[in-house]
Formats: sequence, C-alpha cells, structure tokens
Amino acid sequence: MVGGIPVDFILFGLTLLGVALFHNATLYVALTGLATISLYKILFTGFKTGVGIAGFAGHLGHEWVTLANLFCLLTGFALLARHFEKSHVPVILPKFLPDDWKGGFVLLVMVFFISSFLDNIAAALIGGAMAHQLFKAKVHIGFLAAIVAASNAGGSGSVVGDTTTTMMWIDGISPLVVLDAYVAAFVALLIIGYFGAKQQHAYSPIIKNANQHTHVDWGRIFIVGLMLVFAVVTNVTINVKFPELAEHFPFIGVAVWVAIILTIPVRRHDWELLPETIKGSVFLLSLVLCASMMPVEQLPQASWQSALALGFISAIFDNIPLTALALRQGGYDWGFLAYAVGFGGSMLWFGSSAGVALSSMFPEAKSAVQWLRHGWHVVLAYVVGFAVLLGTLGWHPEASHKKVAAPVAVVAPAH
Repeated sequence: MVGGIPVDFILFGLTLLGVALFHNATLYVALTGLATISLYKILFTGFKTGVGIAGFAGHLGHEWVTLANLFCLLTGFALLARHFEKSHVPVILPKFLPDDWKGGFVLLVMVFFISSFLDNIAAALIGGAMAHQLFKAKVHIGFLAAIVAASNAGGSGSVVGDTTTTMMWIDGISPLVVLDAYVAAFVALLIIGYFGAKQQHAYSPIIKNANQHTHVDWGRIFIVGLMLVFAVVTNVTINVKFPELAEHFPFIGVAVWVAIILTIPVRRHDWELLPETIKGSVFLLSLVLCASMMPVEQLPQASWQSALALGFISAIFDNIPLTALALRQGGYDWGFLAYAVGFGGSMLWFGSSAGVALSSMFPEAKSAVQWLRHGWHVVLAYVVGFAVLLGTLGWHPEASHKKVAAPVAVVAPAH
C-alpha cells in the first residue's frame, strides 16, 4: 500500500496515464506497464492461482481464452469493416439525406445505426468520410464530436458494436442485458444530433453530389453478414448448450475466422490491414491482461454512482481496461456500464478509439479545449442519457454473471 492504495493499482494507473499522454507510443507504454505489473506480482504479491512464475503461468492459463477471443474478433472485425466500406453503401447513403440541418442529423443517425453492427471506429470513419464529402471538408469540431459520440452510442447497446460490449458478451453477460444501454443512447443521440447538426449547418451547409452510377457490392455485404451470423450463432449456442466449454476454448473468435476463410472465394480480403490491426490488438490485450491482475476486491463497491464516474474516467483513460476491471469485480448493472464506458469516452477526442481515429482524418480536432468548448453537448447528452436510464429502468445489479472458481490461497514469498 502507498497512501492506502495498493501498489498494483498505482502501477496500473501510471500505465493508463502514460497511454493518455503519449499517443504516439501507446503500444510500448502498454507493454512496459504489463511487464512491470507482471514482475511486481511475481516477486511480491502472487496471484490467485499461486505465487511466482508458476502463479503467473496459471493466471495466463485462466485468461487465455478471453484474450484469444478478443484477438480473433479485433482482427476479424477489421476485415469486416473494410468490406463494408468497399461495399459502396457509405457512398450511396448520402443520397437519402435532407438538404438542411436535418441532413446532418440523419447522418449522425446513420453512424449510430452502422455502429450497432460494425466496429464503432469504422462507423466513425465512415461518418467522417461522408461529412468530408457533404460539407466540402468544412466540418465543425462540434459536429466531429457528435460523429464520435454517435458511433460510441450506437455500439454501446450492441455486443458486436463495441469492444467493451463484446468483452461483456464473451464474459457471459446476456446481449439482452447490454441492450438496456440503448435507452440512454437514444436520448443522447437526440441531444448530440440536434445541437451538432445545428452547429454544422451554421458553419457549412450540406452540399450533396448524387452518385447515380454507384451500386452496392452485395458480395461484400454477404461477407459482413456471414461473419456476424457466425459470431452470434456460435456464442449463443455455446453459452446455452455447452457453457462449460466456453471457458476452455475461444469458439466465438474462431467462428469469425472460419467465416473469413470460407468467403475467400467471394471477395479478396484486405490482408494488408492485419499488421497494423495486430499491433493495435496487442496494445488493447496488454491493457486487458494488466486489468486482470488487479486486486478488484479492494475497489469501491459497484453502484450507479461508480458507473457514472467510470464514464467520466473513460474520457481520459482507455475504456477497455476499465471494462476489464468492472467485469472482474462484478456486481454492476451491465446496461449502465455499457453506456457509461461506451459513450463516456466521447467527451474528449482521445477518450475513445473512434475519437483518435477520426482526429487523424481531421487534425484540427486534436485539441481538448476546443473539443470541450464546441462539443459541450456530448457531456450534456451523457449525463441526461444516464439520468433517463436510471429513472426509467432503475439500477439492477447482477451479483454474478458467470461461475467464479474458488480462489487459491496465496502466501506471499518471503524476502
């Protein structure tokens, strides 16, 4: 303990702070944090699976299925997102937009919908590409914040729309429970949609160029659909009929890659995406593994107040490890948590992967001050959405969402 705080959490907090500060070296910061925390646990505190190297190996043996599932899904969904982009659907969608401020509003609704079945990063980039075309590259920072918020809101209630909700799904939480997040997300969408679209219309009105000769590539849409069906059907089947097997093999991740292999004759997959995607996946999995080693029994009790706070914290720190901590601790209402960590990161440009990705397309967004100044409606939407969810559905925590093995007695090695 240092100042009443376990050293484990201090090391983890420093790792997250490093990720937040050094955006160009996040992988190296995460790997350094993982190595430091692992070494500290091996030498001083041990794990629930034992002490020393043997305890660390046992911990990895317990976590490898979750890590393998996430790795397969992150890499597989990157290919899925590229197929959707090349299907020409994002190019055709602007044809259906109104010509006034409501055009911007409908664009945000489209981003919300796309994110419900596609990775929220891809949804934000698709929204940014459409906005760049529709507004002749003059996109208001408030509208950029609204695009990120719409993509994060759309993914918050879907177990295939955001990495955090996918983690919950893999961990045994029902998709119907996560679906509750949409009560808050819809309210948030209305707020950011109205104010963001008004800002954009005043800054640069919509200019549409119809793409009359563009047609949907249904082969790519088939690949997207097949991958999602394989993921959903496999996970539901395994969890319902063979729940004990899900703890020993990454069925859902393997199912997605089976779909990828089966569709090789349909369209060429963009394999060149994989090196960068693997790098990003290793970064996220490093943080998840760090979170898995935290003594969560010493965290404050799960409550709606702590869920609300996690939303604000996720605007600064990556929401993936925060979700991993919450899953390890348990006792949350997962619909609340899905909305909080999913949407909360939208309050700053670096608070979510979607924000970081979109800011690479629009560098002027890389200002926390300007993001808060013009994207104030995102903060308002987060609080109002959370309040509506609490007032309508109420806080219903789930005591235990999966079987928890009895902890192994750990005796710290003498020094």
